Amino acid sequence: MTPVWLVGRRIVSAVAAVFLLVIVARVPATGQTPDTELVTFTKHIAPILQRNCQSCHRPNSLAPMSLITYEEVRPWARSIKHRTALRNRMGAMPPWFLEKDIGIQQIQSDMSLSESEIATFARWADNGAPRGNPSDLPPPRVFAGPGQWEIGTPDLVVKVPSKAVKADSPDWWGAVSPVRTGLSEDRYVETMQIKEINDVPTTVDRRYIFHHAFFSMVDKSGNRLNSGPWPTIHDLRNSGEGYAFESDAGRFLPAHSLLHYDQMHVHSNGEDTAAHLEVAFKFHPKDYKPARKIGRLGIGTGEIDVLPMEANQELHFYQTLDNNVRFIQFGPHMHAAGVRMCLEVIWAGRSETLNCAGYDHNWLRYYRYEDDAAPLLPKGAILHGIAYFDSTAANPNIIDPRNWSGMGHRAIDNMALLLAPAFILTDEEFQEEMSVRRARLDLAEGETVLGCPLCGFNKLPASRLASDQQ
Repeated sequence: MTPVWLVGRRIVSAVAAVFLLVIVARVPATGQTPDTELVTFTKHIAPILQRNCQSCHRPNSLAPMSLITYEEVRPWARSIKHRTALRNRMGAMPPWFLEKDIGIQQIQSDMSLSESEIATFARWADNGAPRGNPSDLPPPRVFAGPGQWEIGTPDLVVKVPSKAVKADSPDWWGAVSPVRTGLSEDRYVETMQIKEINDVPTTVDRRYIFHHAFFSMVDKSGNRLNSGPWPTIHDLRNSGEGYAFESDAGRFLPAHSLLHYDQMHVHSNGEDTAAHLEVAFKFHPKDYKPARKIGRLGIGTGEIDVLPMEANQELHFYQTLDNNVRFIQFGPHMHAAGVRMCLEVIWAGRSETLNCAGYDHNWLRYYRYEDDAAPLLPKGAILHGIAYFDSTAANPNIIDPRNWSGMGHRAIDNMALLLAPAFILTDEEFQEEMSVRRARLDLAEGETVLGCPLCGFNKLPASRLASDQQ
């Protein structure tokens, strides 16, 4: 049977989608029903917080308050109701902005709330945020402690030189000196994690200063090594659970290489702070060899003209694929004025929306596809990105709505690009991947599947593949 997500093209409005509150149907009052049962912290709220919130909202983490105990959560009940009801708009909590009414929804590590969970928070707050029966409280979630890593015990940790930032200093961009990895043999990386270690003396709301950091592997002479694209780490507080590379495309870490952070963006957090990065690696077994090649697609534009004090501004950019690809993630990147981004693919005279997501520059969220749903696109396909900007005072990230902004590195400047690592596929690999997906999804001949315009063809029409690959 064809999965429900195999849908055709849907039209996206520039206006934010209207979401309907899901109300559980009533049943005869023979006992408590889902919509009449008293919502309590111990039975209903705590499990949602554990699953979706406490990875950040806990002691020695990054959130401004801990949400572990009832005493910690109760004062924030109405704020939680408000922030969760924002769904995919700026300021929403949890910070997951992928729009659920359009595009591909099979995303790894989806931390979004369901409509029923949003309604549960609202009912709890509106009813006075009762505690409930202590016996209903689930066992506490266990997190890695101080000095531990979410990826487990790493095989290698590389410490990057410290950077000091004054409370009132401007943003800083630059490179730091390469750091020796200490490896004596070639290895492939399975998982990595980056931590910012700073001297801010707080137990919650650690005030991070690293906005982003790009790194590469270089030899002792400073020459860049072809070790595959490493993840673009933006807003380091969002990378706390680590980054697991694709099982058939581990990243190459050569012997005697150096880790070079050739671009860092550091900003003030309001107080004098010294901080450094620690990069942890876990390796594949020594006999591991990758089966796939990974590339990085540069999709975006530097021709940015964001007018002052104007909402609903659109910027369109296009790119034709030079290779067959399987996307790994949908990664919108903008700056303060950005509020939304969509990605369409145009192929054989038709287009379809792959994804849309709200945007909040305080939370740079990237969405990694499940394997069977990742866009599988032939070379010659055209990618169409649409970036939406709001430069009015209604956007809390805008410092002064009277200012025009163009392309630039500062948060008050703007960008419009998609960070899109992807598998680069030969024609043979491309057809093989389509064949596997066609079998798994039980597609009929010629059936359309979102994100894979040719998956429904057992024998690809020459006009749709062969001629376009000349």
